[in-house]
Amino acid sequence: MPTKEPTRDIAVVYTHPTCGYCDMLKSDLQQKGVAYEEVDVSKQPDMWGEVERLSGGDRITPVLVTADGEVEIGYKGIGCNYG
Repeated sequence: MPTKEPTRDIAVVYTHPTCGYCDMLKSDLQQKGVAYEEVDVSKQPDMWGEVERLSGGDRITPVLVTADGEVEIGYKGIGCNYG
């Protein structure tokens, strides 16, 4: 499973509206002033492939890719599975 992606201008958060952990992660990022782009996989189901690639094959949210390319799966290690 990759743990480092190319750097980018802002972080990307892959989310699903039924995942409460996504809301907690977004709230933390907002409180820290971290700019991010949200990708809602319920509205963009073609992005599940990217989530699976980043997570090593799991359909899990949230997935955070920081601006410096670090990949974090779940919120503090806990996420919602959509397997």
